[in-house]
Amino acid sequence: MSGGLLFDFTIFVLSVLVGFEVISKVPATLHTPLMSGANSIHGVVLVGAILITAGATGPVGYLIGFVATAFAAANVVGGYVVTDRMLQMFRARRRPEPAAAAATERTSAGQGS
Repeated sequence: MSGGLLFDFTIFVLSVLVGFEVISKVPATLHTPLMSGANSIHGVVLVGAILITAGATGPVGYLIGFVATAFAAANVVGGYVVTDRMLQMFRARRRPEPAAAAATERTSAGQGS
């Protein structure tokens, strides 16, 4: 293992540990809004992972770059899914249209006889 790859792997492991420590300190009630608001940062992480993978020179570097890119992409997609679910909670529920409500009343009135 070359010195540069060992240095890069050390930075990767340390960033995983620091990231885990920072996220574990966030209360559960704040975690979802913070993560959905940070999608732009995750996009930057994805671009960085792609650029690092493009500069890889060996199979181990390509493997680590691929894993980093996959995790970053999953994080971006997951952030948008969570944001969409959060926004759906605040949408007004649709009321039935008058024609549909009248048809429902006729159907239920006919069943009771």
